[in-house]
Amino acid sequence: MRDLHHTAPFSGSLELFLDMGNFAILTNRKRALVALVHSVAFLLIAFRQMVAASPAAGIWVPAAVSTGTWVLCLIFLIVSAILFWLFTISRGTMERLYFGLCTVSATSGLLRTLAGDQAFHAGIYIRVVMLSSAVFVGLLIFRLHARVPSPLPSDCAVDS
Repeated sequence: MRDLHHTAPFSGSLELFLDMGNFAILTNRKRALVALVHSVAFLLIAFRQMVAASPAAGIWVPAAVSTGTWVLCLIFLIVSAILFWLFTISRGTMERLYFGLCTVSATSGLLRTLAGDQAFHAGIYIRVVMLSSAVFVGLLIFRLHARVPSPLPSDCAVDS
């Protein structure tokens, strides 16, 4: 029996927010780990770009654009489109938040590469903040998958 005087005021809504049955893509611990590793890797890349202080010229400036910049634009475009698609098919709040943060990060990288730092200097900071937030949400999702009880009785559960 629950003691209503010792229950967190928002515990019911928190349980709804963290409901494991609402995942369409990150449905198990392994998928959550793969997503988390990708987020951490891209966060490290974005952080390095932020610290390196090499400004993005952009492709809309009247200077010659290198092939590497065009390739980077294409990569950002593909990644942004895939992440947006994952965002649209995700179900739960946590999963939508995770893919939304990743989508905003990739899209800001695309806009920064297209426009350059003169027009969109905040893009690199948006990427780092969004990816840091995505790593945090990814850690929560990963830990949630660890809390899911085994459907087997404890004496029959197999260690994995």
